[in-house]
Amino acid sequence: MIETGKTRENTIQKLSQEYHQRIQHYLPFEVKTIPDLKNTKSLSEDAIKQREGDLILREIQPSDHLIVLDENGKQRPSLEFAEHLQNLMNRGLKQVCFTIGGAYGFDPGVYERANEKMSLSRMTFSHQIVRPIFAEQLYRALSILRNEPYHHQ
Repeated sequence: MIETGKTRENTIQKLSQEYHQRIQHYLPFEVKTIPDLKNTKSLSEDAIKQREGDLILREIQPSDHLIVLDENGKQRPSLEFAEHLQNLMNRGLKQVCFTIGGAYGFDPGVYERANEKMSLSRMTFSHQIVRPIFAEQLYRALSILRNEPYHHQ
């Protein structure tokens, strides 16, 4: 997972880390954090997105399957998300990479590189709070695939 900017809230960090540890029981999982940009007050939103996008794209390998978390992406219920993950794993992809953009979203270059867009909700969340929400959903999907009792259906 690639995320833009450091999580400043300690409670959000702890919650994210809790789910990251849980995810690692199922598969290798790594979080790469793109550092906060410096001296952005004079930059436009587009310029900020471009700089962040360049940093994100540097982390992506040509063989990676990139999924951007975006409010305009495809929404899936938890069971369908789990099934989609299983399908991706069955394809033998080297790596599935999810990315969370900065406060202004993604640069067009990131969208062009993306294999798909995924939305967690029709509601808008801060890029900070999306981190534990997504981590929990990824953990939930993996527990569904293992038929574990975390998800009650």
